[in-house]
Parts: sequence; structure tokens; C-alpha cells
Amino acid sequence: MTLRPLTLFVAAATLLFASAHAQSTVRIICGSVGDQTELCRQQAEMWAAETGNRVEVLPSVPGSDDRLAIYQQQLTAGSSEIDVYQIENIWPALLADFFADLNEFLPAGYTDEFFPGMIQNDTVDGRLISVPWYGDAGLLYFRTDLLEAYGFNGPPTTWVELEQMAAEIQAGERAAGNASFWGFVWQGAPYEGLTCDALEWIYSFEGGTIVAPDGTITVNNEAAAAALDMAAAWVGTISPPGVTGYREEDSRGIWQAGNAAFMRNWPYAYALGNSDDSPIRDLFDVTVLPAGPTGMNAATFGGHSLAVSRFSNNAEAAADLVRFLTSYDVQADRAKRGYNPSRPAVYEDEAVLEVVPFMGALFPVFANAVQRPTTITAEAYPRVSQAFWSASHAVLTGQSDGATALSQLERQLEQIRGRGW
Repeated sequence: MTLRPLTLFVAAATLLFASAHAQSTVRIICGSVGDQTELCRQQAEMWAAETGNRVEVLPSVPGSDDRLAIYQQQLTAGSSEIDVYQIENIWPALLADFFADLNEFLPAGYTDEFFPGMIQNDTVDGRLISVPWYGDAGLLYFRTDLLEAYGFNGPPTTWVELEQMAAEIQAGERAAGNASFWGFVWQGAPYEGLTCDALEWIYSFEGGTIVAPDGTITVNNEAAAAALDMAAAWVGTISPPGVTGYREEDSRGIWQAGNAAFMRNWPYAYALGNSDDSPIRDLFDVTVLPAGPTGMNAATFGGHSLAVSRFSNNAEAAADLVRFLTSYDVQADRAKRGYNPSRPAVYEDEAVLEVVPFMGALFPVFANAVQRPTTITAEAYPRVSQAFWSASHAVLTGQSDGATALSQLERQLEQIRGRGW
């Protein structure tokens, strides 16, 4: 039997429609600490249900440096295994050649409702390498019940006050029978997290930002050395001797078990600390990190964005997943779980503030956080950061003092700059 022209037309149109709406499978790698991977999975599956596509969520590794090495290995090999990558805000310039220009996929004006500085950070040579997913800024977590019990009217506003309060509470809790209690936990392992913590210390002492925006190496100064020496004195006194090996989850583990008065960490730990099975649920709050001698506060700016691999076989669908995950509604949902939105308007969302009141109060901290010197050092930043965290770690572990370590660091940075940044 032969098909009439109209029948042939309908059949062809049906095939074209089916082809245009063929189901895509998008693979995204996301999550590293806390419940990030599961939350990413839940929200990615919402997109899949809405669009009729399939999504596979692959977990990442906790360490920033380890994660970057894995990404570079995959991308350098031209692998199409991953379509969407969760990247840190210090990587766009470093990985720009491996990612698609999202300006080609997203609706016109889509990025207008994000923090301009974040979009600028994620744009390299006019190409939108990634879209800001959520921001981070270092925060001070404190036990409200313990501060009240020991007669303190509020959290410490300076590092000196933190030292005094942490020591008093630690002594009291140990005398009460908790030999595992510590005053202050933070991130002291030799990795990118230490770069963030140490930058906060030296910046609050007015010791600069390691490398100035004009490329001048500024880290070798008395204020920066004093800041590192201050932190070194915490180890074994108000902080565990093992803090020099702690990353975010190590610190949170001690804190959430009820064995610390103060903790430096990122916003993600807020929701986890208030989970149903948390021993410290409703017993803590957050505030800005303490100030140095001149009253300057500092919070290292962090954050994560979503990028589409230029080797992806499903770039259009992958970009749509990025659009969905960075949308207002999804960011509002994430904000209720303690993740700082990359859209300013979410900070004023009444439904969000009802769940996490601190989100609005800490907006200025987030908006004015100190940047790591990623822009000026560009592809050399991983070497700059490694040199800085190594020098800081040497001070924390007693292998060097602040002045000596920073003098040696300056020479290392000069060599790195000599090879180009």
C-alpha cells in the first residue's frame, strides 16, 4: 500500500516533533559537604520531571584542590561524561577554555537579577562561563545557651574577646565533666579552606589580601605575621591540637556534637545544626567573624557556580538545567536550608526570612566579603594559594613563626609571578 502525500507529511512531521523533543540525559556533578549532593539530586530531579528529560547526579569529592584536579583531568581529556559542573568561584578564569558560553543558551537578560560582581566574576573575555548558584561567606557560629550560662551578653566582636570567652567556657565545660570540649574549631588543614581562614585573619589585622589588585605582593608585613601568630597560639589551647588537620566537616562534626563553643564555617552548617537529630538544635546562632586590633571584620567570599562542558552532547538541555537550578524559586528553597542566594531579591523574601532570619541580617557581610586574589593571578592562583596555605600551616604547626614564614612566602610568590600572572 502506498501512502498519500498528506499521510507522508503527517508522518514526517511526527518524526520531526519526536526528534525535537527527544529525551536527553544530563549528567551533573555537584555536592561536596553536608547534604549538598542529596539536595542537588532532589532539585535536579524536579527539573527532569518538569521537562521530561533524565538527570544523573554524580557526587563530588570534599577537597577543593582534589576536586579541581579531577575536573582538569576530565576536561583536558575532552570527556563528555559530565555535562554540568559545579565549580568554585575561584575557577572561571582557570577553566574558561573548557566551558560553553552560556550567553548562547540562556534567555536574554537572565543574569540581570544576580549580584553584578558574581556575574562579572563568572564572565571571562565576554563569555559567561558559569552562572552563580550560591554564595558563601565565612561566619562565626556560637552557642547561645553557653554564652548565657557563663554570663556573656552576646558573641565576641574581636579576636581577643573570642579567645577570652572560648577559654572560660572551655574550662567550665571540662570542669563539668566534658573532657572533649573545646572553645573554638575552624579549618586548619593545608588546603584551600585554610587560605580562606588565614585570609580572614590577616585582612582583619589590615594585613592585606596576599596580592593586591594591581599585582603587588603585599603579604609580607607585620600585621599579617601577627595574625598568623595569633591563630597559632589557639592550637592546643582553645582549639584541638588536631585542628591543623581539620576541614569543614571535621569542624562541624565537633561543633554539632556539642563539643565546641564557637566555630568558623560557611552558611551550609546552619541548617544541619538545626536538623531534627542535632544535639545543638535551637542552641546556637551566627554572626560576623571577629575584628582585628583596629576593628576591621573580614569574611572570605566563596561560592559555587554551574557551568556546561563544551564537550557536552546535550548542551542545550544542560544549560536549561543550569537555568532551573539558579532560578529564583530554587534559590529561595536552598536559602531556607542555609545557602546564600546569588540573587539579591531572595534576601528580602519573607518566606525565606521566616525560616532563616539571619539571612537578611548578614546580607551586608556577604555583599562586602573579601575576595581571594583570583582575578589578578588568574591561572597562577592555585600555585599562589598553595604557597599561602603552606606558609600559614607551617606557622600553625610551629614549624615557623609568622614573620619568617611570610618572608619566605614573598620570595615564592615573586617566583610564581615571574612565570606570569
